[in-house]
Amino acid sequence: MAQPKYTGGQVLTDHIPGLKKKRFSLLSMTFFIYCACAGGAFGIESMISSSGPGLTLVLLVLIPILWGLPIGLYSSELSNLAPVESGPYVWTKMAFGEFWGFSMGWWIILANYLTGAAYVVLAVDYLGMFFPMTPALAFALKAAIIIIFTIINLMGLEEVSIASTIFSVIILIAFAAVAFVGFAHWQYSPFDPFIPEGSDALSSWGVGIAVGIWMYCGYIAISFLGGELENPEILPKGMKLGILIIALSYVIPTLGGIVSTGPWYEWGKSIDYSSVLTEHVGTAAGMAFMVVAVIGQCAIFNAAIASASRSFMVLADDHLCPKFLSKLTKKSKVPIWPILILAALNLVLVNMNFEILVTILSPLLFVLYVGLAFAFVKLRRMYPVELRGDLYYVKGGKWAEIYICGGPLLLGIIGFLVNGTEYFLMGFIAIVTTIIFYIIFKLAYGGFYKRDPELYPINPKTKLAVGDICRFGNFLILFGVIAFLGSFFLVWYEGSWGPEYYLETYGSGIMSNFWGMISIARWSGVVMIVAGVILALVGRKVDPVEKE
Repeated sequence: MAQPKYTGGQVLTDHIPGLKKKRFSLLSMTFFIYCACAGGAFGIESMISSSGPGLTLVLLVLIPILWGLPIGLYSSELSNLAPVESGPYVWTKMAFGEFWGFSMGWWIILANYLTGAAYVVLAVDYLGMFFPMTPALAFALKAAIIIIFTIINLMGLEEVSIASTIFSVIILIAFAAVAFVGFAHWQYSPFDPFIPEGSDALSSWGVGIAVGIWMYCGYIAISFLGGELENPEILPKGMKLGILIIALSYVIPTLGGIVSTGPWYEWGKSIDYSSVLTEHVGTAAGMAFMVVAVIGQCAIFNAAIASASRSFMVLADDHLCPKFLSKLTKKSKVPIWPILILAALNLVLVNMNFEILVTILSPLLFVLYVGLAFAFVKLRRMYPVELRGDLYYVKGGKWAEIYICGGPLLLGIIGFLVNGTEYFLMGFIAIVTTIIFYIIFKLAYGGFYKRDPELYPINPKTKLAVGDICRFGNFLILFGVIAFLGSFFLVWYEGSWGPEYYLETYGSGIMSNFWGMISIARWSGVVMIVAGVILALVGRKVDPVEKE
């Protein structure tokens, strides 16, 4: 059975019935995007000392052009074509089917659910700079933040939007003060040095891109709430304005800080944005800015709950996870159980070491954003822009597609490879778990077959979707090749200093053994390729992918 022919307009409207719609103004949309993606320039400090002040400023201009804007553009177009909850999952399943859609949804859930608590930890760490805290008091503050923003999210998207607007104004005023004070006390050259002396250009660019990509992630957050947008046409304007504001709020205060407060190599160590105000205005001004740092982390956490809680809800509606996760509150019409589960999980995770979690999950961001770019191109073939009428879409035809795919693909590959061997290796743990959980949920709940047995038949032998064996094979081949070839690149890139660095950084365990990690990546890649080829060959005979 083929998909109905597209004749124009939006598709999948009211995909999850019963959701409460909210009309966003341009400012409220912009500020939600700002909180979800930025929440301030916190984090760029380490980029200055690692990559050099000059290169940092250049990258802060280039990365939004090659990474942030393409992501913002395809999110805006797809949110107008299919304004649905958990947009990235839905768009991927529309483009590539059930398994790859589930993979996207699962990776998003891992990334959102396991890193959200990091913002709470950072907020309390900033508070700890003002007064000493016992472990019990620190946990009490973390719990209070989690409870407060859980309640706000349970109240509804309106309240989340209001909080985001208030937080954004406070954060932008604080960074404007840093920029103003910094420019008023200009004493250093912003491009001296361009990169650290003694560092090779590739290493400096690699570290800077890895940090910069992290700073410019989050542009798809609003697309998780597409089914609750009464006016998705406001999204493209809000996205473009939000990216501009974020870029300026990164570049201008960073420039002001570099030229006024040094030495540059102490940024991210003993110097941060608050130091600009402390040194040139006074201690009270620096302390006030640190309060804003707390607010910034709370702003990101608030937006993260809103976006993370929608993923399980849509998977449940598609029979790919427990059904109760799609239950909405009676009054505010928000997903109650995903929000409460996220709160409970955060109460546990705030007591743990987040270095390993971040190490595992960072590569997912590169896979997610690059994968969505290709889903964007595929959906343009399925739903031609010429038939969309008044719906927003990115102008420029094939050149627009090349730009939207090319920028994220280029930076995604660089970021994936130069983020560190431990990131590269451990990220595959999260990536390959999608096959395990897809099989579990598909067998337990039926998946798309429960929705439409004729359109989404199952193989009576495997009880999985027809063609899944082939898809598993292609999946393993793809990521096996990345693991295998990546191991050789990492030897070339980090081999001269990696063994000493990882031993000094981690002390013991697998992540302290550079050559051990390389061996695992290389041989895991070989195993995945061999297993993938076998599954692909077997699948062609016993479980071929059906052609429509």
